[in-house]
Order: sequence, then structure tokens, then C-alpha cells
Amino acid sequence: MDEKEAKAFIEQLQQEGLLTEAMRPVWQMIMPERLKRMYDVLNERTRYITIITEAVDDPHNQAAVLRSAEAFGLQDVYVVTGSAPFQPNPFVTRNADKWLTVQQKKDIQTAIQQLKESGYQVFASYLGEGTIPLQAIDVSRPTALLFGNEHRGVSDEAIRLADGTFMIPMHGFVQSFNISVAAALTLYDVTERARRQAGEAYYLPFAEKKALYEQWMWQTLQPRLRRMMEMQFQKS
Repeated sequence: MDEKEAKAFIEQLQQEGLLTEAMRPVWQMIMPERLKRMYDVLNERTRYITIITEAVDDPHNQAAVLRSAEAFGLQDVYVVTGSAPFQPNPFVTRNADKWLTVQQKKDIQTAIQQLKESGYQVFASYLGEGTIPLQAIDVSRPTALLFGNEHRGVSDEAIRLADGTFMIPMHGFVQSFNISVAAALTLYDVTERARRQAGEAYYLPFAEKKALYEQWMWQTLQPRLRRMMEMQFQKS
């Protein structure tokens, strides 16, 4: 990006309202190429599809799910802890979690209830009777996808509270995927279909984009510089 392109891009963001005078001291510290990268990612972000993990204990699996969620453009991930704390492996997340909104809930009932109240339908990954193929999930409305513990799967309570259950069709001798693989395959299918079907409703509204973009600008600053800038903002 040359100087002329950078200037035009900054003016575009100002006209769109993503760069404001109040935040000028922050965005002036960020290279235009970085602002452009964040802008491109922001325009693909969605809350139309989200994920819930229930009692996923392995730090590698916790991290892999977050990384897949971020890679497929999800903004929110809901976490209900099990017997182990939520401590995703940083070598696996590769900082993917820093761009996500991770919401930890005290139990699966709270998580599902809040999502339903927000207009989501909830589908749980489950191999039992009555489950539907992944491709049969109706994505005409916001959808939360629930994945359970590495060994036990989703709880009976989660199945009872969910709007339905789904499975990934398989054609080999093994009957299930590792949770991280299952989440990635599920998100690939569901986000592709939802993006086509929901249209503009799939993407974030402007107010959410603006708030998220400002948050990302703060996060992209080096920690020492960020602290200095925060102190300046507090004084002003």
C-alpha cells in the first residue's frame, strides 16, 4: 500500500465512521496495512453462527475449537467448563482467541437459555437416536452449535434443552471425530450455507463493527504502548 492508497483508505474509514477523531491517537499508531487487514476480517465477522463447548477439558481441544471458530469468522464462543479449567493451549490458538469474544457461563442451562432468549436455535452434536445429518440443519435463523466432552459427549441436560441434535455423516469404521475436527467440519458447512441464505443478516451491524474495530485497534498495539495510550486517554 503506497502513501496515496493509504491516505485514501484512511479517508474511507473516516467516512464510514470506523475511525473517529476521538480514537485518532490510537489509529495513527497503527500501520495502514494493519488497519486494512483488520477491516477485511471485520467485514466477514458474524454472530449469526456461534459455538458452545460443554466440559471440553483438554487444553489442546479448547484451543483448536477457538482457532477454528476464528478462522471461519465467528466472533462469539460460549464456554461451559467441566472438570478442568478453561486454559486453551497458546501454542495451538496462535493468538486466535485474542480476536474472539469468549463468554464463559456457569452451566449449560444458563448458556442455552441465554442463547435462545437472544433468538438462537441450538443444535447439539450427538450420535444417538433421532439425530439429523449436519447438512439438514436449517440455517434460516441464527444457530448455536454445541459440542461436548471429549469422552462423554454432550450431557443429557444439553440434549433435552437443545432444539435438535446433529451428526456428521461418516462412511468408515470409526464412529466419531475428535471434537476439534468435528467443530471445524461443522463450521465449514454451516457458515457456507448460512452466508448464502442469510445475506446481510449474516454479518455484524455497524454499531457492533465499530465497537469491535476499536477494540482490535487497542489490542494490536504493543502492551507497553497500549498502557501509555490508556493513561493518556484517562487523563483527557
